[in-house]
Amino acid sequence: VRVDVSRPFRIRTFIPQATFDAASLESIRNGIWHLGQLRGTSELVVETRNEEDWANAWKAHYKPVRVGTRVVVRPPWQEYDPTGDDLVVLLDPGMAFGTGTHPTTQIALRLLETLELTDRTVFDVGTGSGIIAIAAAKLGASKVDGVDIDAVSVRQAQTNIDLNDARPTVSIWQSAMEPEVGAVPVYDIVVANIIARVLVEISERIVAAVSPNGPLILSGIIDSKEESVIERYRALGFELVARQQIEDWIGHIWHRTEVDVS
Repeated sequence: VRVDVSRPFRIRTFIPQATFDAASLESIRNGIWHLGQLRGTSELVVETRNEEDWANAWKAHYKPVRVGTRVVVRPPWQEYDPTGDDLVVLLDPGMAFGTGTHPTTQIALRLLETLELTDRTVFDVGTGSGIIAIAAAKLGASKVDGVDIDAVSVRQAQTNIDLNDARPTVSIWQSAMEPEVGAVPVYDIVVANIIARVLVEISERIVAAVSPNGPLILSGIIDSKEESVIERYRALGFELVARQQIEDWIGHIWHRTEVDVS
């Protein structure tokens, strides 16, 4: 991080009360005095702060959020009264990616909402918190499978499946989508919300999971990498049929070029 030393700036430090003593304070004062020989400094301010429960303090700032036209994400500790045809997904993100606030998740869900999911099978690649998989089930999918390379994400996604009473429709497991794991099952709809580099690296495994007439949703694409994704999936016989963008992030819907999607 660059600091503009031509402008005033503030330095804060925290010392736990159990290890704080007069010698520590005097050492800090001496350091500030030496710094003051190089440039002007203000007086040291010492305050006593109550320790917060940082593991839970962030929850006060995580509110229900409308992610798509119908999908609303609600943390379990917040209330929300659904209106109209709202579909509410209960979500405790834990350490997993995917709270509904990031543009890539919003794009993936908004594109998913444009498709007919009733009685269709869905595969969610890079499931993170499980938000897309759970939303797909609530949108009518008969079976939803999800994979993620990260074990922590898989555990959190399984917790969220239970929060939404989504078993046995939704199943999540750990996988890097590597060729040696064997043949990929085929699904009516495939969603992959991961960074562009990985979308390209595992592209053959992703398209192998798409049924002949099925749509493929790709999200997580930063604008500077979009062309590499387009080039790769066109080479694999797919046609770009829809595109959405939020800020610098982009999502696509693809179909196989030999399929008439008119």
